[in-house]
Amino acid sequence: MTTIDGSSIKKLIVACDAGMGSSVMLAGQLKKQLKKSGVTVEHSPVAHIPQDADLVVTQAGLADRARQMAPDVPVVPFQLFLGDPQVAKIVKAIQDGTSVEI
Repeated sequence: MTTIDGSSIKKLIVACDAGMGSSVMLAGQLKKQLKKSGVTVEHSPVAHIPQDADLVVTQAGLADRARQMAPDVPVVPFQLFLGDPQVAKIVKAIQDGTSVEI
């Protein structure tokens, strides 16, 4: 388990690889949810995760690749593009400025 301090997240990356558009929808949803928190949310291919990312969320099947591409950045894998409990926990921790275990 990794503990993430929600108050330290300033740049969240939604990493994808399939090109289906679902991760773009997730990034848009997270932008709206985190707008008041001052967090930048970006969409990126898993092979090009920005070096200044504080947190990466990605589909569970891509989590290992994301960890290889950004070994110093916590990676949160999810199963559902919309309404995933792991992503909801992260959003709440960022909004509340609390820590969460993933």
